[in-house]
Amino acid sequence: MPTVLTRLTWGLFVLSLGLLVWPPDPDWAGDTFLRIDGLTRVVAVVTTFVSGIVHSFSRRYMAGAKYLNRFYARLFGLTLIVLLLTAANHLVLFALAWTAMGWVLADLIGHIRGWPQARAASRYARAHFLGGSALLAGSLALLGVQAGTWTIRGVLAAIGSLSTPVVMAAALLLLLTAMIQSALVPFHQWLLSSMTAPTPVSAFMHAGLVNAGGVLLARFAPVAFEIPSVMLGIVFVGGLSALLGQAWMLVQTDVKRQLGASTVAQMGFMVLQCGLGFIPAAIAHLLLHGFYKAYLFLASGSVVESTQPAPGDRPSPTVLGGLVTLATALAGGALFATLTGKSLTAFNSGTVLTVFVVLAVLHATRSLVRRAELSATTRLWAVPAVLLPSIGLYAAVYTGVGAVLGTLPSAEVPTALTPLHWGLVAVFIGAYVALDRGWHRASTRLYVTLLNTAQPLPTTLLHNREQYNAH
Repeated sequence: MPTVLTRLTWGLFVLSLGLLVWPPDPDWAGDTFLRIDGLTRVVAVVTTFVSGIVHSFSRRYMAGAKYLNRFYARLFGLTLIVLLLTAANHLVLFALAWTAMGWVLADLIGHIRGWPQARAASRYARAHFLGGSALLAGSLALLGVQAGTWTIRGVLAAIGSLSTPVVMAAALLLLLTAMIQSALVPFHQWLLSSMTAPTPVSAFMHAGLVNAGGVLLARFAPVAFEIPSVMLGIVFVGGLSALLGQAWMLVQTDVKRQLGASTVAQMGFMVLQCGLGFIPAAIAHLLLHGFYKAYLFLASGSVVESTQPAPGDRPSPTVLGGLVTLATALAGGALFATLTGKSLTAFNSGTVLTVFVVLAVLHATRSLVRRAELSATTRLWAVPAVLLPSIGLYAAVYTGVGAVLGTLPSAEVPTALTPLHWGLVAVFIGAYVALDRGWHRASTRLYVTLLNTAQPLPTTLLHNREQYNAH
């Protein structure tokens, strides 16, 4: 079974690549139950590629494990469910696929039946997923009844004629569903408690399945974008999760939990981009984060080591280094705006997106450069040498995804800036400066607060090596 299902998954990947060049909305899919569009194509490529890697990796990693066929059946079934979800055009079919996705994922989190901790993590995750499914069903029922149609396409076409209270209620329910699925604050604990899952499951979950919150907002973008206050709410919850997830990652000592906190931050950034009105940016982020996070989880065993930071490991910031960083960031912002068609003079949510992208890539670049064995002089030119091509790559992926999603309703809806946007920009810049200067290390109270708020469910923790080795 592992061999057959692995080959079938790679066959699905080849077919999904073919969908990228298929004529839009092929007639065979129909308009009632299934509909193939740009979002379906992109998510299908990401899902099948990551799933193929995970299937192949598991053939060695899970060799000799109990219930191997059951593991592969659930893994392959989950892949099919996600493909069905992204292609579903009927509201009931979409809701059923969403529920099935959560149920099977919870089963995989608790795959090791001999661990009480794994069973507890599975139950905890399943409770969250079923709650999210109930919220989604309520939202879709509201939309379907009010619009007089049970197809997603029909509902989205009728959004402008629906009453504002109904659209508001449906949009808020969709937002809560996305927050639960993507483990945004305050629903992050289920993800941090899921580390009992086999590493291949963690890779597939963090690289693809938690992204379903962003896919949901992208699919029903006209619903959320109809209400400006809902878009501001999306920006707020996304920005809060991005900031807290990054802070939580700093205080983790467990490799997989560090990656889990990082996923919370990345999902927050993805949802934030939806709130800014740029669905292609969110899907591009989903794609790049999915590939990178799958690699990090599958390689997590090779990075476990016992080390002790030596005095002077962290280079002292210099005025020249600060000037080079600032100039590089400004050049990166101009490059991103130029390559993605964002105006440098029209101040709207596109300006905020540019700032956030530059800060995110700049932080990653400086972290990479500081970990490398480089001289002080080399570090000066290494930052622009790594940052600018990285922003160019992101802009290229963004543009390509935007071209594929061209027919998606409300793919890009830039919004006017509000005090919330400006305040969030100020907080992000302040957080970047604090991290870059190491100010967060000076407060014991802050460290303890972050550690306490990022704790998984106590019943999901393994307390000794014997428990781990027993299964």
